[in-house]
Amino acid sequence: MPRFAANLHWLFTERAFLERFAAARDAGFDAVEFPSPYDHSPTAVAAELRDAGLRCILFNLPSGDRAKGDFGIACRPGRETEFREGVHRAIEYAHALGTKRLNVIAGKKLDGEDPAKLREVLLANVEYAAGELHRSGIDFVIEPINDIDIKGFLVSRQDEGARIVDAIGPERLGLQCDLYHTAMMGDDPEATLTRLAPIIRHVQFADVPGRGEPGAGKLDWPRLFTLLDALPYEGWVSAEYKPSRRTEETLDWLR
Repeated sequence: MPRFAANLHWLFTERAFLERFAAARDAGFDAVEFPSPYDHSPTAVAAELRDAGLRCILFNLPSGDRAKGDFGIACRPGRETEFREGVHRAIEYAHALGTKRLNVIAGKKLDGEDPAKLREVLLANVEYAAGELHRSGIDFVIEPINDIDIKGFLVSRQDEGARIVDAIGPERLGLQCDLYHTAMMGDDPEATLTRLAPIIRHVQFADVPGRGEPGAGKLDWPRLFTLLDALPYEGWVSAEYKPSRRTEETLDWLR
């Protein structure tokens, strides 16, 4: 059975963020992740992790202001200083929380922009972050996100993410493979996991369509979880779905 973690941005949302840690522990999780801890002090988040006896296995570099349309800033020209400041802020939080892996969200292409220019900015920023995180003893991954849910997202397929890993070097950057985003792009999650296993360092999941819990859609979860056990993958597998009802009532797949 894979090692499962709970994404606290998506699960246990019946509670305030800092109350979700204890709920995850009570539901049977040993580890959690979340996209952003930055609305709370590192001391406050670390206290919740300690009190719940949980590990924080992953969070994202600062990704801009979602209310203003940002969904990652790593590819955005003119925001390189903001990105680099965010790298150091993330390292501060990672050390405080004991988190050994951080994720980068590439960002979106706006109408009329040259994707080649955005990829140039992205590679330069990821190169910088990879160096800083490597020196800080923190692993680094990049996450492709489907461009159906997030219109214009620059890195939408796992193979695109793999090319960035190859450009930076797999010793300093790995791939975060979200099976929901993979399937939403029409790619086969099973074939993708098998082909890219050597560079996959983190896995997330939700069912397709609808981003619900396993069993709410069409993906074969027993088969996928069995495959993850069979592959040379030793990382965590994180539940990042939108529960169809109270979170605790959607955990049959975990039990």
